[in-house]
Amino acid sequence: MGYLPDHGLPLIQLKEQRRDLVVALQNRNGPISGWELMQIAAVQQAISAFEEVIADLDAEAEEAEMEVAA
Repeated sequence: MGYLPDHGLPLIQLKEQRRDLVVALQNRNGPISGWELMQIAAVQQAISAFEEVIADLDAEAEEAEMEVAA
């Protein structure tokens, strides 16, 4: 994954946080704790929610453009 510019948007910050958590686990020996897995899962759930909202907003905007064009 390439560098993502930080525009102060929560989605970018969440993706960077997820990357940091995963990289920290990759550079370590030993078992992964339940707490660490829960952190990654919570961040991933928030990312998914943001992406679903963005997709819904895009669909609504597309529908509105079609109505205006018609």
